[in-house]
Amino acid sequence: MRIPRLYTQQPLHADSLITLDKDAARYLSSVLRMTSGQMLNLFNGDGGEYIAEVASLSKNQVTVSIKESLPNDRESLLKIHLVIGISRGERMDWVIQKATELGVHTITPIFTERTEVKLAGSRLEKRLVHWQQVSISACEQCLRNVVPTINSAVSLQQCLGTHDGGLKIVLHHRTERPLTELQNTNNHVTILVGPEGGLSDDEITLAESNGYNAVKLGPRVLRTETAPLAAISILQSLWGDMG
Repeated sequence: MRIPRLYTQQPLHADSLITLDKDAARYLSSVLRMTSGQMLNLFNGDGGEYIAEVASLSKNQVTVSIKESLPNDRESLLKIHLVIGISRGERMDWVIQKATELGVHTITPIFTERTEVKLAGSRLEKRLVHWQQVSISACEQCLRNVVPTINSAVSLQQCLGTHDGGLKIVLHHRTERPLTELQNTNNHVTILVGPEGGLSDDEITLAESNGYNAVKLGPRVLRTETAPLAAISILQSLWGDMG
């Protein structure tokens, strides 16, 4: 039986006893049907993994004894920042989940000319919390011990005003320059991808004026939830930890 993995925001240390929250207790007791003495893995984003044993378990509370800390570093040396136009329905969840699995370091949702999703105020805050949880769940599944940062959603113009350093790419299927033609001299890459319908010509021009290299991935036009994942896979193969 595979040992369950669970994320917690609490500080974790070997040879310590901690109490997990109600959601974790319900998941371990009602869904996984775990009992005292069974083992699980915990992580909190500090890069380590912690072997723990269930000490006591009820419907609303679980206490675990942390036995050992393992420095299992599964992070890519290539720090990828995905800047992605907010899309409709479950497409955004899909992108965040799969980008997390592929090793993305940071994700920034953006509003563009063709963004059809209307989010603001409390609705936007709830979506950001939801997207962060999607990323956490993906980390639990794919064995990552560091959770990608989901930045606050901003406009394209606001995002272009920030500077990560490193190589900057904007996906643009009407250019002739392939992604594989680019050279990378450090371990930071920012990828800009539009929503359904893509970025407008003016937005592409604006991105290029801010140092972004317009590239294509091949002869076919990819959907907004496919293009970033294909690009991330290529980048990880070229300069990261895949392939």
